[in-house]
Amino acid sequence: MALSGPTVDTRTFMRGSLVHDALYQLMREEYLDYKKDREYANNLLKQICREDGMSKFRAWYVHRALRLFGEKTAKPSSNEKDKIICVP
Repeated sequence: MALSGPTVDTRTFMRGSLVHDALYQLMREEYLDYKKDREYANNLLKQICREDGMSKFRAWYVHRALRLFGEKTAKPSSNEKDKIICVP
């Protein structure tokens, strides 16, 4: 069992958190609009976690924490984006 942010990584959390983290990264990189798509990403995490057997209570508080504290990690940064280097 490992820690992921303020939560514990369990079998019921792994698949949902993978999808959620990828969506948040796309928002940070501005491929998705964080203002429009963040709610969908949070709801999808909750849905996947429930499908994988997470209790309703834990899925609720994970979702609630993301709604309250997750905006900063979805919001694009003002820092310059990483340069993509292509190698032949």
